[in-house]
Amino acid sequence: MPHPEDDLPLLVYTTLANESDAQSLVQHLVTCRLIACGTIIPGARSVYRWNGEVISGAEALVILKSRYGRWDELLAEVQQKHPYDIPELIAVPAMIALPAYIRWIVEETTPIDAETT
Repeated sequence: MPHPEDDLPLLVYTTLANESDAQSLVQHLVTCRLIACGTIIPGARSVYRWNGEVISGAEALVILKSRYGRWDELLAEVQQKHPYDIPELIAVPAMIALPAYIRWIVEETTPIDAETT
């Protein structure tokens, strides 16, 4: 049974090593209807500690537009498809947005089989 918060839009942030990997992941997630859109921002640089070493590297920042009701499936799919051992996947609720944009996100992230029931 759907809950009202299921349609709450989420902005989900992740990073990938390059624009090609980002394009591949975003394309897959849109095809699976887990996101309505993914914005790829190449040219990001991350500085982080990994295995006790400080690392600096180029990445592509990706902003995924989805909704709360698809979070669990999106999380599972990204963990399976993302090339990083521990991918960044941070969801921020969008408390206020253009109503037509929210409707579009909901429509584009509704599984095909759910549309016919």
